[in-house]
Amino acid sequence: MKKCPYSAQREQILAEAISPVASELRLLDAADLISLLRFERYGNLADLVASAAELYFHPGTVNFGLGGDYKLEWGGPAEITIDLEIKPRGVTVYAKLALAEHHAGIEINHIAFEKALADPDENTALLARSLRDARYAVSGTTQAA
Repeated sequence: MKKCPYSAQREQILAEAISPVASELRLLDAADLISLLRFERYGNLADLVASAAELYFHPGTVNFGLGGDYKLEWGGPAEITIDLEIKPRGVTVYAKLALAEHHAGIEINHIAFEKALADPDENTALLARSLRDARYAVSGTTQAA
């Protein structure tokens, strides 16, 4: 995606929202993810992404995209990149999720607003609000009466 002044802010919003899903995916063995990518077992990858996402987001919000890639060198750390399609209400985001041993990162390839507003700041706020609304609500501690 051609970077614009709002790209970094939108990637930060998406990274914060998607971080629990990335953490779940990082619990998987890197060799397993690499083998699924190498042998194009995209249905299996879609199931893994859906399983990780269903803990935090409403169904259909976070989906496996069209593929992924990996970097693996002799004696070096593995890095796996998975294409994601994130669809909270009113927004569709195509992104690449990079998973490494101790961290994860996300890069937005394309973002489409269903009803784009003239003000880019309002579109960014819509993205944040839509991602927040697509998450399962975590209730605070309840007190016994």
